[in-house]
Amino acid sequence: MSSDFWRSRQGGGILLIMAATLSFALGDSVARHLTQLAPVLMLLWFRYAFQTVATLVMRLPVQKAGLFATPNPRFQVLRGGLLLVSSLCTFLALQHLPVAEFTAMVMLSPMVATAMAAVVLKNHVAPLRWLLMAVGLGGVLLVVRPGGQVFGWALVFPFVLVITYAWFQVLTSRLSADENPYTTQFYTGLVGALLTSPFLLWHWRTQALLDYWPWFMALGATATLGHLMLIRAFNRASAVVLSPYLYTQIAFATLAGWVFFSHVPDALAWVGIAVIAASGVGNAMVSVQEAGQRRQ
Repeated sequence: MSSDFWRSRQGGGILLIMAATLSFALGDSVARHLTQLAPVLMLLWFRYAFQTVATLVMRLPVQKAGLFATPNPRFQVLRGGLLLVSSLCTFLALQHLPVAEFTAMVMLSPMVATAMAAVVLKNHVAPLRWLLMAVGLGGVLLVVRPGGQVFGWALVFPFVLVITYAWFQVLTSRLSADENPYTTQFYTGLVGALLTSPFLLWHWRTQALLDYWPWFMALGATATLGHLMLIRAFNRASAVVLSPYLYTQIAFATLAGWVFFSHVPDALAWVGIAVIAASGVGNAMVSVQEAGQRRQ
């Protein structure tokens, strides 16, 4: 691709979404480290409080009171709650699971969201998509097989996460036509911070914050910047163009797991990760083809 392409809106969107997946992979690595040093609920509160304050600082001067205007307050609360449960499952899972394998399993969420949209929103799903979902599940079974590096009770967390995050994606799709994405970003942070605040009475550790504050800041920054870059990416290019690039997060997570934790997946896990990524990219390419047919 020429340098002119990367300066175009579409090329810029691709670069932004790859930067977002890098930010998410780094954030998961930070979370894995921090969950050994501070209470999970304290980390969750800080992550969402950081997002709330950062969004206010960046967007209030631009949107003013419009930042708080939402025609769907109940859906905003539900969406924020779903992402909070997903984040809780992420932090709990990363206490026990390697970043690479965990990320690969979670990347099934878009395909599960497609299946849920077929049931809830009555969207048509082509037979090829169902086949690709089955292939992706086969890849997960290779990663989590008995006797593998990640087989154990902690697998319940990524499986719950896939379901809650898929519902989150379905609801996000439903809200996208009515809501300003930065307003949604603000309410997502606010709901998460408010719901976790009562638990700080039992889970706040001032010394942990004083000792590890750079890590706390990195946790908040990677999550907030990742979501902001995701918003900017989808403002520049369509979902059908960008979706295949979401799967670069698996590569970034694998690299981060090797650099920071000296973890390398075993041979069958590599095959499973590759199968999951291939089925996800295939699902995204089907979306590209369907979008092209609708335009004809």
